[in-house]
Amino acid sequence: MSTPEAPDVEPAWTWLLERRPLTRGCFDDTLPPIAAAAYENPVLRGLFPFHTHGTLKFLRDAPLWHETAIDDLPYVVLGDPPYSVHTAGDAKRLGEAATAEEAISLVVAHLPAHLGGNEDNPHR
Repeated sequence: MSTPEAPDVEPAWTWLLERRPLTRGCFDDTLPPIAAAAYENPVLRGLFPFHTHGTLKFLRDAPLWHETAIDDLPYVVLGDPPYSVHTAGDAKRLGEAATAEEAISLVVAHLPAHLGGNEDNPHR
């Protein structure tokens, strides 16, 4: 059985937050606090939320499902707190956070400056 994919950013957030049956993340009970905290951030709300392999990733655009998505932004490993935040690609751990809100703040702090990240971040 195939999971239906959201066609754009807004429906992806709606489906994720509603835990729409048979869509990405609907089965993951550790996702709601991270998804809710991420949605509260206007920068992340403009990105495509992508739940995969126990993580919540953020993509710059809704992927064309026949192509490989560009996965170059920090992400959160789901589970019980503390939450772990990693870089894309080499998956270097950026840190841990005691709450979902702190994890999302860590993600945002490590976004590229043009997306609202911290320009002075020494970890880039």
